[in-house]
Amino acid sequence: MRMLFAAALALATATAALAQAPPGERLGATQPTSAGAGQTAALAFAGGRIFQATGFGNTFMVTTKAGNVIIDTSIPTNASRHHALLTAVSAGPIKDIILTHGHGDHTGGVPAWKQPGTHVIEQASSVEFRNYQTRLAGFFAVRNAAQYNTAVGGLGAGRAALNPGNYAAPPLADVLFDKEYKFKLGDLTFDCLSMPGETPDMLNVWIPELKAVFIGDNYYASFPNIYTLRGTPTRPALNYVESIDRVLALKPEIVLPSHGTPIVGAANVQKTLKQYRDAILYVHDATVRGMNQGKDAFTLMKEIKLPPELEVGEGYGAISWSVRGIYEGYAGWFDTDPATLYPTAPSEAYVELVRIAGGAGPVAARAESLVATDPGLALRLTSAALAAEPANTAALTARKHALQVLLARSGNSNEGGWLHAGLARVEAALK
Repeated sequence: MRMLFAAALALATATAALAQAPPGERLGATQPTSAGAGQTAALAFAGGRIFQATGFGNTFMVTTKAGNVIIDTSIPTNASRHHALLTAVSAGPIKDIILTHGHGDHTGGVPAWKQPGTHVIEQASSVEFRNYQTRLAGFFAVRNAAQYNTAVGGLGAGRAALNPGNYAAPPLADVLFDKEYKFKLGDLTFDCLSMPGETPDMLNVWIPELKAVFIGDNYYASFPNIYTLRGTPTRPALNYVESIDRVLALKPEIVLPSHGTPIVGAANVQKTLKQYRDAILYVHDATVRGMNQGKDAFTLMKEIKLPPELEVGEGYGAISWSVRGIYEGYAGWFDTDPATLYPTAPSEAYVELVRIAGGAGPVAARAESLVATDPGLALRLTSAALAAEPANTAALTARKHALQVLLARSGNSNEGGWLHAGLARVEAALK
């Protein structure tokens, strides 16, 4: 069992680094896991004091006369490349590593950077956040492998019995703080501020001498993942809003996200972050308003759209998923239908309805007729048909066609991952 847990945890860590990271260079149906692979020199900002190695998760180096500070460390597979790019700029000692939060695409490269005497700094909620991720290592291994088309590996049925323990995550940081941790290194001040948003342990780093903020994953070039498909507690929308307001109040001249490129210029920072904040607040308030009007989650998922002036893109997070995440984050899973109270799965009702309809064949035919006009409904019908007859060729074929249409329409990386995973399962069944 100990070996099984170690294998599952290693897999979960590797795939979590992919599943938790928004794309850095291009948002779309394909995950740019090779982002930055062609980079030959570190990007320089703030008059040559801040340097960025780009990847599926950026690594930053801030240079001082007394040594260097690393902010985020990307995924393990980027670590050696990022280390080479940044140490080519400065080979000074690494005094501190600051991790904006505990996702694997930010913590994966710590071993490459840690030296004797290097301090690793995190917000205190990272301890429970890391335990949460480890607690569900087997669950996330399966989810992440599906989303990112990676092999789950040879863990087999033993994964179902995997129980790493509730508090099994090894410690990573030697400096933990609650609200604020400030230190001076050389001529620069590093002000680490608790800024919950994408995660409860999110921190931002403010360097007043450079008027620079490292914002972690509280901003990237898409509507955020208020709910992420790999599985997570809903991320409170108002946490994002409050944390972004605090960044705006600092009046930074450069904001450096851990995915993508920095926002440069005081006016551009204000404009970009205010639009992002207002988009999140709009979706939150529209959802709450609809809940108070008695509307259900699916109605609001269809109704709520951003006005043109707040369009920030949906290449990673999506408005509809966020609406449902906000709704269920406030209200939980019970939808007021008494049928939901009982442990009868919807698929059990599917089987009975398909039998009444004359079998999977007629349901599959109806699904096929809907593929071009309503592929989402077609997909639901094939779920019903296959619940009754898992090997029905017509149902599998209609499902394949619906998935293909949805994939062709998709510009969202997470949606694309799950549609690819669904297609792989259908094609395997057809073979």
